[in-house]
Amino acid sequence: MSSTPDFDLTGTTALVTGGSRGIGRMITEGLLRRGARVYVCSRKQHELDATAAELAAIGDIRTFTADLGTADGVHALATHLTDQESTLRLLVNNAGANWGAPIDDFPDSAWDKVLNVNLKGVFVLTQALLPLLRAASVPGDPARVVNIGSIDGLRAPERGYNNFSYAASKAGVHLLTQQLSAELAPGITVNAIAPGLFESKMTGALLESARDQVSEQIPMGRIGAPDDVAGLVAYLAGPTSSYVTGAVIPLDGGVSAHR
Repeated sequence: MSSTPDFDLTGTTALVTGGSRGIGRMITEGLLRRGARVYVCSRKQHELDATAAELAAIGDIRTFTADLGTADGVHALATHLTDQESTLRLLVNNAGANWGAPIDDFPDSAWDKVLNVNLKGVFVLTQALLPLLRAASVPGDPARVVNIGSIDGLRAPERGYNNFSYAASKAGVHLLTQQLSAELAPGITVNAIAPGLFESKMTGALLESARDQVSEQIPMGRIGAPDDVAGLVAYLAGPTSSYVTGAVIPLDGGVSAHR
């Protein structure tokens, strides 16, 4: 992660869901390095504790444990933030779940779990935090919502990936982003990032066994780096993005365009 910020976000209060590992952690660190106060939410307390310990020297990081696939989890997080803050400048809906199984064995529970976190959770948390987001908005400089989608929501994954509920949920995130952007304008911008391959728990086994082969299939010749996603979120949170809303931005080294 670069130590030189491209956008100064001092004074920004942000929430990153699923921010203790993977892309969420990359975003969290990037926001901290740019001066933001960052609340991080995750289901697993030990992962939150480890991330907070690693990043506390960089900036003001605060943690909260909740399952955002449940109404109780969303309510608890929204209540906690409302008790702590009068405004929320940036909401990054990154928390996600995945499930892989052959089509003949794909269970109903895989739809419930994945859609509740990846799609419904994005809507209900954004809805619950609207008062704080609206309070942070000023004319000409709206509050920001950034949803993390996926290139698997831009085009059908290749045969054999078997992530049916995940891909469908991310396509839903992209469409929901566009609908919310119109509904919440001009006071709140809503954009989505559709990442390709980044280092994460989900991709760990693939990258360990075939990093070079996979990288060769990406037009830019490499997988995504922390600065790639952190820099894009910083731009969407920063002063020069106030006219950008309803965008679904591929962040995949050219994979979706190439295919």
